[in-house]
Amino acid sequence: MSVDFRQRTPGEYARILWKRKWLIILPTIAIATAIAIVVLKLPDVYESTTLVVVKPPTIPTNIVQPLTTDLTLLLNNINQVVTSRSTLEPLIVKYHPYAIEESRGEPMELLVEQMRKDMNVEIDKSRDDSTSGFRISYRGRDPRTTQAVTAELANKYVVAQLQEVVNTTKKTTELFDSQIEEGRKTLDDIDHRRLEYMQQNLSNLPSGGPALIGQLTGLHEQQRALIAETGRLRDQRTLLSNQLGDLSEQRAQEAREIARKITDPKTTLGWSQLVQQKAMLESELQLLKSQYTPKHPDVMAKQAQLDSIKNEMDQMVEEWKFKINEEEQRLGGLIDPRVKTLEYNLKLVDTELARQEKELQQTSGALSEIQQRMNKVPGAQVELEKLDREYQTAKAIYDERLETQSKVKTSAEVANTQQGEKIQVLDPASLPQRPVAPKRLMLIGMGLGLGLLVGLLCASFVEVPRLLTIQTTNDAEHYTGLPVLVAVPELLTPQEARNGPRRRLLWLAAGIIIAVASIPALALALKATHIFDRFVS
Repeated sequence: MSVDFRQRTPGEYARILWKRKWLIILPTIAIATAIAIVVLKLPDVYESTTLVVVKPPTIPTNIVQPLTTDLTLLLNNINQVVTSRSTLEPLIVKYHPYAIEESRGEPMELLVEQMRKDMNVEIDKSRDDSTSGFRISYRGRDPRTTQAVTAELANKYVVAQLQEVVNTTKKTTELFDSQIEEGRKTLDDIDHRRLEYMQQNLSNLPSGGPALIGQLTGLHEQQRALIAETGRLRDQRTLLSNQLGDLSEQRAQEAREIARKITDPKTTLGWSQLVQQKAMLESELQLLKSQYTPKHPDVMAKQAQLDSIKNEMDQMVEEWKFKINEEEQRLGGLIDPRVKTLEYNLKLVDTELARQEKELQQTSGALSEIQQRMNKVPGAQVELEKLDREYQTAKAIYDERLETQSKVKTSAEVANTQQGEKIQVLDPASLPQRPVAPKRLMLIGMGLGLGLLVGLLCASFVEVPRLLTIQTTNDAEHYTGLPVLVAVPELLTPQEARNGPRRRLLWLAAGIIIAVASIPALALALKATHIFDRFVS
């Protein structure tokens, strides 16, 4: 029958903790002391901030558009330039804000990534006026280096914004300059084409139209007749080609049939004799192999006789195949009058077909030429009107681009003279007076809590198994269900009574020595793993 676990009272748990107090206190002191040593040796981290504002333009906004329609988008575009490796690496080389990491030999990629983490850019929401701004902060170990790096970063944002504006206006100006030049060339090209067209169509008068129509009708009739004759010749050529192919296949089949009539050597008496000799030699060879080794002279002689018979049989088969192939080639080389007749007729049809196709091509060219002349007669005026409309459209586009180019040049001048919207440092980078990290008291408190937790785990590791056994009279009554009539205390001899406190003192001394010795070891391990370096930020 199973019995439920006996729940202990708070007083019993308190007595257990008091009993294992040194098992709790010593790990707590060792871990908390090691963490305190590491935390106290952590470098101070200082933070410098600067306020950068986007000032509105000094001229009306209808002349130059403001940049801060979306301040977040503006920051994202500039951040990509400022946080690039080509921008941050010179700062690291110049100021050495990560001298400790450099002494450890960490690569530049990790240092650049660490600088990106130590930077913070956020929009300033404390200002209510029309000027938008954002704060740039940077954390470092040296106050003056941190201030210098922050000032450099703020200057990078200003330079990046100015460079972006200059590049944008330059590219826009170049774009519209090229479009203006292209529009001018288009207008000149239309004028040139209009003049050439008028010179080329002076002789295309409407009075020549009826004669051209008569010629066009006659050429159409001739073209239809040529197309019909060309189709008939192509059909005749296809028929002759098919007949020639069928006749060639028939002659090849006849040659193969005649060649097959050559006597097969396997049906001759000599082949039968060779087969019998081969069978006899194989049986004799097997008998000899069962009596002697393969290197025996009799075995080798018999094997040579068998190989000679096989070679003779293979030679007879090869001679038969050669005769068949020779006969087929001989028959294939014979001249067949039927084939020659078909090839001659096919050549005549090809010659006539080529002549008809050439004549058809000439007729089609004449038709195309007359059609072009007819199209020029009534379309001259239409083409001139079309060129006039094309010129007016290109002229309107050209005038619009000229007006836009003027506005772009005005915007470029505004940007170059810094009269438009611009980014400016309002509050210079501050010199930090007090470190902002690490929070040493908090980290030491966390170390004390971690040490206490480890001590409680050690005490639990020792006492939890004892809770599952009978230790007191209450345990005996609970698990047996019987009343305890009498309890006999532990009886010790005088020697055992003296050795008990002495043994406990020795265990306590050993625990203190282990705890004291573990403090530097834990501190070195924590320092080597750089666990607390992340709390510096």
